[in-house]
Amino acid sequence: MVTPYNNKESKKQQVAQMFNGISKSYDFLNHFFSMGIDILWRKKAIRMLKPYQPQTVLDLATGTADFAFEALALKPKKIIGMDISEGMLDMGRIKVNKRQKNEVIELLYGDSENLPLENNSIDVITIGFGVRNFENLDAGLGEMVRVLRPGGAAAILEFSKPRNFPIKQLYGFYFHRVMPILGKIVSKDSAAYTYLPESVEAFPEGKDFINRMSAAGFKDIQETRVSGGIATIYLGKKY
Repeated sequence: MVTPYNNKESKKQQVAQMFNGISKSYDFLNHFFSMGIDILWRKKAIRMLKPYQPQTVLDLATGTADFAFEALALKPKKIIGMDISEGMLDMGRIKVNKRQKNEVIELLYGDSENLPLENNSIDVITIGFGVRNFENLDAGLGEMVRVLRPGGAAAILEFSKPRNFPIKQLYGFYFHRVMPILGKIVSKDSAAYTYLPESVEAFPEGKDFINRMSAAGFKDIQETRVSGGIATIYLGKKY
């Protein structure tokens, strides 16, 4: 099991600790490392959800609520963002207040593997760069299916590994050599940005992840690789 700090705490506890520690620098580093392309990935995922015309959106591992803000384009009545990091949620709430979106976006503490929501209560789910942090991936996917209404869908955005030259080689050098050094300098956390590439390497991407989604109950799963395979959007439906 890949963990941020390799101590005796559970992965869930370590992930929460890690994100609490880097919450104040997270937005800057997130957009800096991706050169802003992560914003385009979220927008694309949201476009894929538009046909579902959701009234309720659940954004899991919401962090500082970037995906929740993108979900406003769906014009839902309610967006619920959940995360296990209170530090990230605090930063997200500052953004929600500043943009005066409190009536639509609500940020709550919540465990993606044990959601405090009723069955069939959510129209669509978004999650960006969060599933690889689950302690129990299958439990988290199962919870998504449980709370989705029949006819709903989940858009899962996650890092993946490019397969073709030269993106594969450039990405590998940047991800494993450059990013950990810059992340340590800015966030003052040497483990957080070493954990990131390690967790991506360990994540069951592509067909392996699609099989896990299918086993959890998702149907008609689509895989859309973006930016040369640096990230992938998985869209799964519930019948």
